[in-house]
Amino acid sequence: MSLTAIDTAPPPVDHLRDDRLLQYWLRQVQLRLRRELAWCWFQRSGQRDPGNGVLPPPDDPLAEGAHWVFDRVRREWFFGHDAQARELSTAIAAEPPREEGAARRGGFSWICHRLQLDAAARFALALALAHRLDSSIGPLCASCMNDLSRPFPSLALAQRLWHQPERLAAVAGPLHPLWRTGLLERPETAAQGWLHPLQPSPLVLDAIGSDQLPPGLLPAGPVRPRPVPRRPLWEARLALEGQAPLPVPLVAPADADHAAWAARLGELAGRTVVVVTASCLQHCGAAAVATWAWLRGVDLLLPAGMEEAWREMAGLTLPLRLFLPVTGGVTGEAVPDGATPPFHLPVPGFRERLQLLQQGLPEVDGGMAQALEECARRFRLPEQRLVRLTRQLGGCAELTPELLVAACRDESGSDLERLTQRVVPRFRLDDLVVPADLRRQLDELRRAARSLTRVHYHWGTARAWNEGGLAALFHGPPGTGKTMAAEALAADLGLEMYRIDLARVVSKYVGETEKNLARIFDAADACDCLLLFDEADAIFGRRTEVKDAHDRYANIEISYLLERMERFKGVAVLASNRRRDLDDAFLRRLRWTLAFPLPDAGQREEIWRRGFPPAVDTAGLDFRFLARQFPLSGGHIKSVAFNSCLQAAADPRAEPAPGRAGRPTMGQVLLQVKRELQKLERSCGPEQFGSYAGLLEEES
Repeated sequence: MSLTAIDTAPPPVDHLRDDRLLQYWLRQVQLRLRRELAWCWFQRSGQRDPGNGVLPPPDDPLAEGAHWVFDRVRREWFFGHDAQARELSTAIAAEPPREEGAARRGGFSWICHRLQLDAAARFALALALAHRLDSSIGPLCASCMNDLSRPFPSLALAQRLWHQPERLAAVAGPLHPLWRTGLLERPETAAQGWLHPLQPSPLVLDAIGSDQLPPGLLPAGPVRPRPVPRRPLWEARLALEGQAPLPVPLVAPADADHAAWAARLGELAGRTVVVVTASCLQHCGAAAVATWAWLRGVDLLLPAGMEEAWREMAGLTLPLRLFLPVTGGVTGEAVPDGATPPFHLPVPGFRERLQLLQQGLPEVDGGMAQALEECARRFRLPEQRLVRLTRQLGGCAELTPELLVAACRDESGSDLERLTQRVVPRFRLDDLVVPADLRRQLDELRRAARSLTRVHYHWGTARAWNEGGLAALFHGPPGTGKTMAAEALAADLGLEMYRIDLARVVSKYVGETEKNLARIFDAADACDCLLLFDEADAIFGRRTEVKDAHDRYANIEISYLLERMERFKGVAVLASNRRRDLDDAFLRRLRWTLAFPLPDAGQREEIWRRGFPPAVDTAGLDFRFLARQFPLSGGHIKSVAFNSCLQAAADPRAEPAPGRAGRPTMGQVLLQVKRELQKLERSCGPEQFGSYAGLLEEES
């Protein structure tokens, strides 16, 4: 029966009743217990079993053990002379049924044949199963053992019931198949062996008697057709050699669809794969789960990070595969001894992601078809998330490109905010006041970013450029609009923007900086965003000659960063005040280099006008004089405007025009210009303020 058809399965078949060999041995348990109780009545009280269901009275166990040789002779005599015991012995001597046809895998008959169990071992296993199937035999076991504190079967009880007690000594050995396969739970110490409860796990009983999946075990899902890299080699590695569990490491990101790949590899090996939940391992035990899988003839996909589980399973003699998700790199802890070489699962590329989107959203028009392509390139979601995304969007009444992009962005679950600072874009490209040539370069950069999908996947540049994105350098003096332009670019392209916080990324510990950068780029590759490396020269500074260990490790960090920049799939904007400090090798890896110069007088006048909000009354300000007289950058001009508004709001003399919120005076603005020049350590004599010097003196 297929494990993937649980919901539509017919009512469960009672395989316990259908197994004739199991029924024979369960009857053997019943008959031998009844015969032993008859002997206990005679031994302890000299009376026959009254047959009314009353158990024989307990006796001194030490006295009983001291006369075991004499009692054994009397016991055989009793079995031959007592009418009830003789009748039970005749029934016990019945021959077992002949095996007809192939036994059902996992059933009692199959176990006996597969493990080549002798009669004594079959009886011990049946005794353990009988207690699981009928708890009422617990008091019978305690009475037979003359110990009311042990209402369960044990090897000591099996030896007492079996007509050849010495044969049970082989079953007690730790290498017996009943223990090595996990059919019976092992005693913790060898001293407990004979008195340890003979009990199979509930999962073992479930496998023997049912075809259903127990709670906590899930089918790996329908096997979707997918190409398998190096298929002949992978098939050879999946072959089971020997009788030990075979760990199969599956190396992929944490959110990859390990279950789907395990099902595909199981198909190559001709086996079904079952997913094991952490709760099942916790409540049932790893050994019981492995034994269930062996009985059912399936392989297992274990939860990630459950090293103790496969270590416990490794102690069993069970030929099955244990698929192990490995998400944190191939290390000795993640990959056990005896495992196959790691299976590095391929990450879905653009074509695979697009196909999954198209299959999940088949009813889309022409405009949405282009949006699907854009999302397939921009959001490198793993297969599992894409399937979940399309299932959710399939229920939308009206699907738009904007809704699709928003859903993909939410599903990407970006992890960038831990190591970066998210920036909400405040500006548009029309808000920039820059030279005409710089405006054209920004437009070219914007068009290039919009054309990545078509050029990479329709024109065929993806392979040559490794599906690379765009990296641009914005360099120029402070306050010339580099960060503002990056925000405007992100807003125009509909990208989320993250600023790299150097305090969180750069570490004094060797190798930690590379790890932090790797986390940033990995997360950014998946969620489609714009990365802003502010003050980039602090990270990408000119590489130094190696004079000590610090220089050597600094160069390693820079080299790693340059290599990741080349492979980055999104848009990276690097803002720097000192272009000359940047490494030449780094500059060769940039697609764009945009210079942001200080604004000229005309641009400064426009910045002055835009620096004050529309609700502010600026009728009394001479913007042309301010722009011509003070060569400030846009950032400094905005700072002056803001500080002027603050002073004007605190001045009761400022009476704005009707409908306006406030009115800064020319004197207040000039005073803030003076403060800004002092902050920049520039000269600010009265001659610079021209005819407005008197206003400045009054304001001061």
